[in-house]
This record gives sequence, structure tokens and C-alpha cells, in this order.
Amino acid sequence: MQRFTALCSAALLSIGLMGSMAHAQESADAASEAPQAEAQAQDFSDAQLQKFADASKEIAVISQDYTQQLQEAEGDEAQQQVRQEANDKMVEAVEQSGLEVNTFNAIGQAIQQDPELMQRVQEMAQAPSSS
Repeated sequence: MQRFTALCSAALLSIGLMGSMAHAQESADAASEAPQAEAQAQDFSDAQLQKFADASKEIAVISQDYTQQLQEAEGDEAQQQVRQEANDKMVEAVEQSGLEVNTFNAIGQAIQQDPELMQRVQEMAQAPSSS
């Protein structure tokens, strides 16, 4: 379940990546007091960040699809089944991108702490995929 929560957070983040450039730039001013975030950004290669951006686009689509299914599901058991199916699809999308789930989640956390890294990934997500 922790894996699902992390992926859902990443999915929400990825949806935000696709649609909130202005918000990211506003938060850049507020988060500029976090110098340790710069060190975290160095831990990820451009290739890893591109894979994250590509997987995030897939996860955003999966998340949107399953959010509607979750809202339509009746009862806890049906909702849990939808969550599990969504989780499986998200994990598959991450793994198909060439990243491990833990790496994907780590990049997602670093992006939340580093507005410059977020902007780099946003730019990668908006560029045509090279794969």
C-alpha cells in the first residue's frame, strides 16, 4: 500500500507537472531557501529525468482513467480492486520507462523540494519523446 501511495503522489505530481508551470515558478521564489535540494538534483542523470518525465505522462493518463473508475466503484471491495489495478498499471508504466519504482519515487520527492529540477523535468515532459 505504501508503494501505491507513493505512486499516487507521483501521479498527482505528474499531472501537476503537465499543467502548472506558473505555479512551479511561483514556488521557486518560496523554495529558494533550500540549498540541500540542489545536491539532491545532482543524484539523477538527464536520462533518468527523461525516463521520469516519460513515465509521468503515462501515469497521468492512468491516474485520470482510474480516478473516474474509482469514483464510479461502489463499495470498499470494488474501490480496492480499482486501486490495485491502477497501481499495477502505474508500476508497469514506470518499469517500462526503464526506471525502478524507488528511483521514480525518489525523483518525484526531489522535484517537490527543488523548483529548478521541477522545471527541467517539465521541459523534458513537454519535449517530443526521443524513444
